[in-house]
Amino acid sequence: MDIFHGHLVLSIQQKGLPLFCSIDIPMSVNSEQPIKLENLNPWFFPVPSCLCSIVAGSNHDFMSSIYRVVISSPVMPDIIVDYDMGKRELTILHQEEVVGLTEKAESDSYGVAFPFIFTITKSKKDESLEDGQQQSWTDLSEAFSCERIEVVSHDGFMVPLTIVRSQKAKHTNQSPGLLHGYGAYGEVLDKSWCSDHICLLSRGWVLAYADVRGGGGEGSLHQSGTRACKMNSIYDFTACGMYLVNEGFVHKNKLAAIGCSAGGLLVAAAINIYHSLFSAVILKVPFLDICNTMLNPCLPLTILDYDEFGDPRNQADFEIIHHYSPYDNITQGCYPSVLVTASFHDSRVGVWEAAKWVAQVREKTCPTCSQSVILKTNMSGGHFGEGGRYIHCEDVAFEYAFLIKAMGMLDDEKQSHVL
Repeated sequence: MDIFHGHLVLSIQQKGLPLFCSIDIPMSVNSEQPIKLENLNPWFFPVPSCLCSIVAGSNHDFMSSIYRVVISSPVMPDIIVDYDMGKRELTILHQEEVVGLTEKAESDSYGVAFPFIFTITKSKKDESLEDGQQQSWTDLSEAFSCERIEVVSHDGFMVPLTIVRSQKAKHTNQSPGLLHGYGAYGEVLDKSWCSDHICLLSRGWVLAYADVRGGGGEGSLHQSGTRACKMNSIYDFTACGMYLVNEGFVHKNKLAAIGCSAGGLLVAAAINIYHSLFSAVILKVPFLDICNTMLNPCLPLTILDYDEFGDPRNQADFEIIHHYSPYDNITQGCYPSVLVTASFHDSRVGVWEAAKWVAQVREKTCPTCSQSVILKTNMSGGHFGEGGRYIHCEDVAFEYAFLIKAMGMLDDEKQSHVL
């Protein structure tokens, strides 16, 4: 919530999507009972239908009637928009340019057509916009689709799942897929624009984002995926993976998963339960040895994590944590190909957690599987790696090369002369 001289700005969630609205103040309210938002004549900021992320910008002028936000989605480069709350109009200031994609070209380097000007007209939620008022921005929805569906989890909970794919890859049952997950600390899974993903999307990959319990969202989404309820997060994630396969979005032998930090705990716990669901997994600076880590209060985040996962010094909490701990529940059998990254100077997740987990998997799984479990350690970076564009590009290229090889697609890449 932000307050200005003549306006109140609210950040809300509606059907799982982030929205902003403004209310004129002072408000003429004479009631001792709770007032519904729609009775305050709110102005819902008009946004594109493919919206997945809207973040407030720097709005420090108390006397201003202009509110600045950054809008983004997996198929729309970041846009900076000013909303005039007095006139109830919007102005697009700037949009991130992507070389080769944000100009009116007939095709990209992979032969994918991009007729992609998106036009926003009068919003259904904004009755004050004058008819005919239009704003345009660059959008890739003609080439790539972004849809949001709900998947039934083990207990009937409807898990929001965002699916991004090429229009040419719809329901072919042959597409490779990458499922993202996090599900902790009440954080909403990042679904903003990332130009790196064009590399996979143009190759026919399906990218999916599972907003499992434990993350952010409406109501008690966070609390229902913490402490004693943490298994809900894991079952939500596996339900989304099964849905992608069963509904024909992804080939049953070409589904991969990726999780970072606490998201690594989610993904690693999922493959302990369902070995064969994923064919490849990327665990980035993952939180894997949760029992031992949480028993050491001298580590930087241990005490803060008691609220999220529980206190293993308590017997009941220890048993709950031990039940899903990725390191403590590795079983014999065939595991998918796994790339585990770690950073030597990581103050949040110790480098030893990844090393211990990899060693345990190699020891317990079959010899063929152990050869496909890779540990990549950054000896100079921290939890968020090293800064710099080129280092980021190298890391992403390594991850995508791992996925392509693990899926058995390397020969196809060589024949197409893409690599």
